[in-house]
Amino acid sequence: MKSKLLLFCSLILVSCGDDKTTENNSKENSEITSENPEELIEIVGDTYTEYYPKKKSVKFKGTQDEEGRRHGKWVYLSESGKELSMTMYEHGKKHGHSIVKYPTGAIHYFGEYENDQKIGVWKTYDGGGKLTSEDTFELKK
Repeated sequence: MKSKLLLFCSLILVSCGDDKTTENNSKENSEITSENPEELIEIVGDTYTEYYPKKKSVKFKGTQDEEGRRHGKWVYLSESGKELSMTMYEHGKKHGHSIVKYPTGAIHYFGEYENDQKIGVWKTYDGGGKLTSEDTFELKK
């Protein structure tokens, strides 16, 4: 159980990432080789894209509101391009569906947020697809 909790926490930290914004830094025709985190970020219009170091593969991608906060669908991808998580945001707060997958593509857990709080039924699965837990959360006011 501790290992599942550790994996869960690790995936949450990775999928949440950093919401900071930087100047538009186009990398369309060049390989990204910098270790400077700001050089791995590209903002075009309202779309934020963060790349893995030394690779031209996307790590995070999503839209932002006018204040640079996450807004809409955000995805976290593996270096090979597989979608590992998807979370909906509303003005910087998790709001809507969220799903996290194992590197194999199998669902690890999913549920819904409202105003940054888990609500409703959240289901967790093992790597083989077997349901391991089902928890219900009520909105705290």
